[in-house]
Amino acid sequence: MSYLLYFCPIKMQQSRKIFSQIYDAYVEKIYRFVFLKVNSQDIAQDICSETFLRAWNVFKDENRKIENPQAFLYQIARNLVIDHYREKGRSQVVSAEYASVIDPTQDLEEKTLQDSDLNAIYSILGQIKPEYKEIIIMHYVNDLSIAEIAETLEKTQGAVRTMLHRALKSVKNKIEQA
Repeated sequence: MSYLLYFCPIKMQQSRKIFSQIYDAYVEKIYRFVFLKVNSQDIAQDICSETFLRAWNVFKDENRKIENPQAFLYQIARNLVIDHYREKGRSQVVSAEYASVIDPTQDLEEKTLQDSDLNAIYSILGQIKPEYKEIIIMHYVNDLSIAEIAETLEKTQGAVRTMLHRALKSVKNKIEQA
């Protein structure tokens, strides 16, 4: 879903309605992105809330414009995660116990295999560079296009493609080592 936001004097009710649509469209993706980086539901919820609060403060400012809300939200979330780690001085480790998705129609054997695969994936993601982990999550978990990632990271599309290629190569090397 794409929103092009130009700020001109509009009623607060209209602003709330538009922002509510943006929130509904992106809250799950932003939460998942943050959660996979901080490994805590509480911290992820706090950062996700702060992301949308900061976005709202910019959105309601009539003199500012947001051409790509998705990239804008990811940029805010990414900066808040960086701030979180600067404050806490912790490393980024992903725990599979919180991030696994369970399908109630799935049989036990299938679930066990899926959990095993998820544990292996999260273990490998924890061993690669943080920027590689970030780009893999953005592209393969949250389905962002190369152009959207480039805008979010403020890099060229070519640089993002190169970074994604190197990230996948790093993952492949870790798998081969295991």
